[in-house]
Amino acid sequence: MRLTTKGRFAVTAMIDLASRQGDGPVTLAGIAERQSISLSYLEQLFGKLRRHKLVSSVRGPGGGYRLARAMDEITVADIIIAVDEPLDATQCGGKENCHDDHVCMTHHLWSNLNQRIYAYLDSVSLEALVKRQVRPDPDMTVLKSVRRRSRMPVHEIAAI
Repeated sequence: MRLTTKGRFAVTAMIDLASRQGDGPVTLAGIAERQSISLSYLEQLFGKLRRHKLVSSVRGPGGGYRLARAMDEITVADIIIAVDEPLDATQCGGKENCHDDHVCMTHHLWSNLNQRIYAYLDSVSLEALVKRQVRPDPDMTVLKSVRRRSRMPVHEIAAI
């Protein structure tokens, strides 16, 4: 599973919108300029976000977009799912027919990973991102240490 540009841009655009909506509707042209995202791409993304009732549009002079719900009621998972970003690390799309119509040996591993990724993204609100309350996880030092050890000769790892 890899988060694509679509998901990243959607989250970035929603943070931009949420942080500026106090001044009235926010234009896609403004978001496109500030975030260096193609306007036509944003129009496609916001069409999907509107259909999922995450944003609403305001027509006419001074129009643009605003959030359809409060910032604390919108999660990163909501945004990712709205723009059709798959949150699935399995090869079978969760259908359990990975290997000749049977569950493969690693299906449950990837399925459990899917659940953890979704749970994390669903725990992070748009409000937390706007207020910059999402901080680096101290457990990420474990990942850095594991990567460093994977490049070390075996005799050095034994000495640790």
